[in-house]
Amino acid sequence: MTKTQVGIIGAGPAGLLLSHMLHLQGIESVIVEQRSREDIEATIKAGVLEHPTVELLKELGVGERMVREGYVHNGIELSFGGKRHRIDLPELTGGKSITVYPQHEVIKDLVAAVLANGTTIEFGVSDVSLHGIDGTQPSIRYSKDGAAQEIQCDFIGGCDGFHGPSRQAIPASIRQEHLKVYPAGWFGILCEAPPSSDELIYAQSDRGFVLISTRTPDVQRMYFQCDPNDSVDNWSDDRIWAEFRARLANDDGWQLKEGRIFQKGIIAMRSFVCETMQHGRLFLAGDSAHIVPPTGAKGLNLAAGDVVLLSKAIVDFYRRDDRAGLDSYSARAVKRVWRGEHFSWWMTNMLHDFDGEDTITRRFRQSQLEYTVSSRAAAASLAENYVGLPFEGWQG
Repeated sequence: MTKTQVGIIGAGPAGLLLSHMLHLQGIESVIVEQRSREDIEATIKAGVLEHPTVELLKELGVGERMVREGYVHNGIELSFGGKRHRIDLPELTGGKSITVYPQHEVIKDLVAAVLANGTTIEFGVSDVSLHGIDGTQPSIRYSKDGAAQEIQCDFIGGCDGFHGPSRQAIPASIRQEHLKVYPAGWFGILCEAPPSSDELIYAQSDRGFVLISTRTPDVQRMYFQCDPNDSVDNWSDDRIWAEFRARLANDDGWQLKEGRIFQKGIIAMRSFVCETMQHGRLFLAGDSAHIVPPTGAKGLNLAAGDVVLLSKAIVDFYRRDDRAGLDSYSARAVKRVWRGEHFSWWMTNMLHDFDGEDTITRRFRQSQLEYTVSSRAAAASLAENYVGLPFEGWQG
């Protein structure tokens, strides 16, 4: 039996960030994670960090490597109709930008910080379950190396992702969930090549969407829209590059830089929100409560917004016996979630050409793209949402 103030399920960005922020305020936590440390630090995921997320990580003392190795982008490009159009982020948002720094690198930094705090992270656990969340002494039970374990705590942070047990611990009769599955996926590759662009390119064509991103000066991340039920085995390297070239055809002579492909994968796209982000002493944060399509680059950033609110609410409880933040957490957190969800949905629909669409829908999309790049107001709205709206309760 272990006792702590906050038991946290999941060592992803939300769980690690919550633990670290609580530690800085003198509040103890224990984290349990089903995967090994090696697995979570090696799972390669995209990483576009909003301005508020970057400033938060720096303020919390976990942004040194991000500042040194990340790539600050002051714009993005929208490509359609054979032309590229730049959205100047700082000019449209009062000096704000985004930083490209992969999520697994953020996790490495946070794991190192949490362990340096003296906090326990139980990696490689199984059979995780939640108990007593309606009472004042909830607990987390799990198995580790064949032995049953239990953590008693005051609160549980459910940061265990879409498939974890935390959300399922909330009675189905009171969970308010919303789901939209998109009829397209993303075919992603990692390749050895120099950058094709100094900034991210979001490209729309009649053949489907393309995203050109970067990882390092020598490794690039690229995606094109595909059937979510397709198989990577159907795509040779030559066919992949031919598809990229066809979708990125342009009038200014720009060409994609190609190289050896060393990773391929297909990801599905969905929008999901569980508006019930708390029940009793259980509080959800991050992917356990919401999923976004990757088009808007909001996943990790929405998790950070959740944690800012939740950590402050827990601190207020211990320091001032003030429950107002805890009682209103779900209602307040979900407001920012819906803004990020809508922006991701909007970007997805503006840039993807879905099978079976009528011609009027395609004309709507073309009109929206043309308006976005020709109207300062429209471009500013995109830029403001892309660099990230402020976190409620934090003045970073």
